[in-house]
Order: sequence, then structure tokens, then C-alpha cells
Amino acid sequence: MRAQAHHLKPAVHIGKEGVTDAVVQAVEEAFHRRELLKVKVLDAAFLSPREAGLDLASRIEGVQLVQTLGRIATLYRPHPDRPGAE
Repeated sequence: MRAQAHHLKPAVHIGKEGVTDAVVQAVEEAFHRRELLKVKVLDAAFLSPREAGLDLASRIEGVQLVQTLGRIATLYRPHPDRPGAE
């Protein structure tokens, strides 16, 4: 999965407000279009990318934190109808 995510650009950005309801909704909407996505945690945020990724994974059903690299968290959730589809 890490290799598949390499070419992706961050779909959602998390700022100083952290993981808000709006961020959770944006991530859920992004998962309607793809199974694998990146979330960028901006420098102004008071949480680490790992903390943000784990928070999102706990708040959205079926989401797993794949990896964190720098300020980017990579998340995965299989599509309910078409697993493996991008």
C-alpha cells in the first residue's frame, strides 16, 4: 500500500484546529472516491501526523493508518462494493 500511495497528493489538510468534524467529513467524502489517501498535517497543528491519523482511524469506521512520513499520514479503507478499486 505504501508504494501505491507514493504518487498520491494529500487529499485533506489538517491545520491548527486539529481533527475537527469538518476534517472527518472531508476524509469520509474522499474515501467515497478512493481507498487510499494522504492527509497532510500542517506545521501550525498541535498534533503529530501519527496522532492525527490514529484519531481519524478511530472516528471513521474501517479506516486504518498505513504509515506516517514527515507531515503526511496515509490512510486506507476498503471500498465496501469494490475492494481494490482506486
